[in-house]
Amino acid sequence: MSIRLHNVGIVVEDLTAVTEFFTHLGLELEGRAMTEGEWAGRVTGLGRQRVEVAMMRTPDGHGRLELSRFIEPEIVADNRRAPVNALGYLRVMFEVDDLDDVLERATARGAELVSDGVVQFEHVYRLCYVRGPEGILIGLAQSTREPASSSTE
Repeated sequence: MSIRLHNVGIVVEDLTAVTEFFTHLGLELEGRAMTEGEWAGRVTGLGRQRVEVAMMRTPDGHGRLELSRFIEPEIVADNRRAPVNALGYLRVMFEVDDLDDVLERATARGAELVSDGVVQFEHVYRLCYVRGPEGILIGLAQSTREPASSSTE
């Protein structure tokens, strides 16, 4: 059996601003399109819908973030400022090479740390959570493990 994570979806109000934020962090815009029609409503269970979607991908091509702006039907709930221990959507986490650089770029675009700074988890990761545009909770992690040495035998 094979299973791979294709994407994580986040519903937003300002698709352009959120797309620009994630582009600034280093994700690439794979495409932007309108999704509508009977098939779309059957998949989501919402019936008639019109949704503008931007698909973002990590530079390595292994991770995707689907940003959606619902035109129809209207939004029914707003959980963007829920704390990290709320049921449902928690956060999206990115592993980065240089946490300080990404954090600086994120805060320059209005993101705010949710705590008093970056923490060290054992000898494995430096971590932090930030609230990005529209209150989206984003985790940033930088590995602090020593790279495995390669043998030339």
